[in-house]
Amino acid sequence: MNGSTVTEFIFLGLSRSRPIQFLLFGLVLAFYTVILLGNLLIVVTVYREPRLLQSPMYFFLTSLSIIDTSLGSVTIPKMVVDLLSCGRTISFGGCMAQLFFLHFFGGSEMFLLTLMAYDRYVAICHPLTYPTTMNRLRCIKLLTSCWAGGFIHSSTQLVLILRLPFCGPNKLDSFYCDVPQVVRLACTDTYITEILMVVNSGLLSLICFLVLLVSYGVILASLRGHFRESGGKALSTCSAHLTVVSLIFVPCLFVYLIPFSSSSVDKMASVFYTVVTPALNPIIYTLRNREIKEAMRRLKDKCIFPFCV
Repeated sequence: MNGSTVTEFIFLGLSRSRPIQFLLFGLVLAFYTVILLGNLLIVVTVYREPRLLQSPMYFFLTSLSIIDTSLGSVTIPKMVVDLLSCGRTISFGGCMAQLFFLHFFGGSEMFLLTLMAYDRYVAICHPLTYPTTMNRLRCIKLLTSCWAGGFIHSSTQLVLILRLPFCGPNKLDSFYCDVPQVVRLACTDTYITEILMVVNSGLLSLICFLVLLVSYGVILASLRGHFRESGGKALSTCSAHLTVVSLIFVPCLFVYLIPFSSSSVDKMASVFYTVVTPALNPIIYTLRNREIKEAMRRLKDKCIFPFCV
């Protein structure tokens, strides 16, 4: 309907050198293993500990682990197969599906991180009303809103892309399908579409990032002078959240705020966002969270190979 004649896209990938491709294959496969095992461990640990599961913070943390696993699974399996087999093509429908789910999980994660900052703000700055404000029903509604926001964000991106005609060039200077590279191949004037994409993805990332920084700034200001008394645990939690936020949002700002300028920096930022960050999140939350580490230790003690009791 949009006049497209392109039936598949060709990825230019990260390197043409076969030895480097084998090296990247090993590294990416290792990161994907960490993504699957690390995030699965967090989900199992929280669900095996009723006390943790009743806490809004850990309820949201399990959702973040599920999103990270899903986000990594959108691009990495195809990337691993391409690095091993030298295959570089993807069908038009597969490309659109990859683009949709990438932004669906990515957008949901941005909204969820903002929600987690709000949760910490209420817990630290308004502890007396926290149990009422963040009751389980409200947490479920807020989490559902995050997923709905990601769906709306991704659907908007997909509709804008599908309206463009693709009738000639089909080589993507990337290792997966994303908005900036796909729009660049359209055989029509894409200025308006580019502006809409920047507003949808770039400004969304920037606004969420600024809201998060302000939220944690307020939290840290409220903890000033109370680190020795009760702020140590809260500071550790907030520092872990801030680390995750920076790892996710800074690469996104590089890719989407000025998304239509070809740069190797953008490609490296994409690798970091889709491969590295989902693997680092469970490590950060495990190393910086005493309750998670203790729960994992108890889970290990309960497990008798090959069954858990």
